[in-house]
Amino acid sequence: MSAYKLVCPHCSNKMRIRTSEGRHIFLRIAYLQCVFEGCGWSVRAEFEMTHEMSPSGMANPSVKLPIADGALRRTAMKPEAPLPRGNKKTS
Repeated sequence: MSAYKLVCPHCSNKMRIRTSEGRHIFLRIAYLQCVFEGCGWSVRAEFEMTHEMSPSGMANPSVKLPIADGALRRTAMKPEAPLPRGNKKTS
């Protein structure tokens, strides 16, 4: 299992999810905070499921999302670009 890497856009340090709440089966609201005390930026974020990339082996008929087109699936398969580390500070 991999964890989603959240990076502060101000100082390039990690961000943590302080709390989150489900709004819908496809939408979660999260409240994030930069782990670097010198920065401390906090933000509200929305994580939304928007397209089905591949079908489930245990499909639930009530789950209905648009199926991703070929271009979107190809984009999802590209290797992850490295994150900028130029101004990263440590706590």
